[in-house]
Amino acid sequence: MKKTPKNYTLHSRKNNLNKTSHNNTNFPLSPHHNNYYVDIFSSDEKRVKKKKRIPILRILSFVFFMFLGILGGMMIYTYNMLHSFNYEEIPYEEGKTSKSEDNGAVDGLFNDNKVLNVLLIGSDSMSAGDHGRSDSLLILSLNIRAKKIKVTSIMRDTWIDIPNYGKDRINASYAYGGPKLTIETLQKNFGILIDRYACVDFEGFSKIIDALGGIDIELTAKESSYINTYSKDKNTLKGAGVKHLTGLQALHHSRNRNSLGSDYDRTMRQREVIKAMIESMKKAGASKITEMISTLAPLITTNFKISEITRLVTRGMTYLNYPVEEYRIPADGNVRDEIYNQKMVLVINNLSKAKSDLKNFIYELNDERK
Repeated sequence: MKKTPKNYTLHSRKNNLNKTSHNNTNFPLSPHHNNYYVDIFSSDEKRVKKKKRIPILRILSFVFFMFLGILGGMMIYTYNMLHSFNYEEIPYEEGKTSKSEDNGAVDGLFNDNKVLNVLLIGSDSMSAGDHGRSDSLLILSLNIRAKKIKVTSIMRDTWIDIPNYGKDRINASYAYGGPKLTIETLQKNFGILIDRYACVDFEGFSKIIDALGGIDIELTAKESSYINTYSKDKNTLKGAGVKHLTGLQALHHSRNRNSLGSDYDRTMRQREVIKAMIESMKKAGASKITEMISTLAPLITTNFKISEITRLVTRGMTYLNYPVEEYRIPADGNVRDEIYNQKMVLVINNLSKAKSDLKNFIYELNDERK
């Protein structure tokens, strides 16, 4: 019996496959078909796929390493920014500044874990070993519970008890013992916890405002004239109205106690400047604020921790949109003028009432929390 050649069998099967494929209208047609047959193990196909993969891998690698470079640069920038502040701890803080779980007394001082009290100190001297006198004292309270920013200015002529020094004007506490003694004085007399402080001298204050691009404040004609006379700024202000102030102009406006002859008006101007700075920060945006902080950090002395500054910067735009409310110590109706040691001073009539009023303003206490 004659055997059928092997090649005949193979040829027949191939023809049958070709016929079947041709008759199957559902079989997808592709440019890579060879008589409607795809050999997925073709060496040519392998080479085509390799040529496609190599450029993609190169692009992905380039993007990845570029991302790492940008991230590394940002980390270095952030590290340098955060470490350029002048950090100065105050010894008594250790073990005493932790907030209670909700609110209440810490070492006899009222506090709330949803309220951050920061003492802002404007000094007339930042030279080593010489604190100078605090030209301005303000408590900036970030009340997250009420979603408000509270600004309390403390008149520098307030006659008050300074620990270990007796009665004196409150601005003398900074000259005697720097931020530590100033905080102790406020806490002893008003019974609230001061969480952190930030101190800047006049030059630094002016640069902060310039870094923001200036601020807008409504002035009287006399205030404009005062600024022109004492600031010597080349941008002369004319008449009354809303004026755009440079850092130098804003500095002299906040120190002005002559145009209306009163420290009450001076502290009011300081609160206006703080509010105007907050408005400028809103317009500046997060990136501009970060850039500003990196430039001005060396001019600021503080006991804020690096982690705290990071959180504040991260959430800064939310906090800046909180409404701002003002207060002053001593308050109207609870103060009298007197002369001690040939110095004109402001004496608080009822310190207990002053303490209660300040607490209610900052914390917005209801009956259950008082």
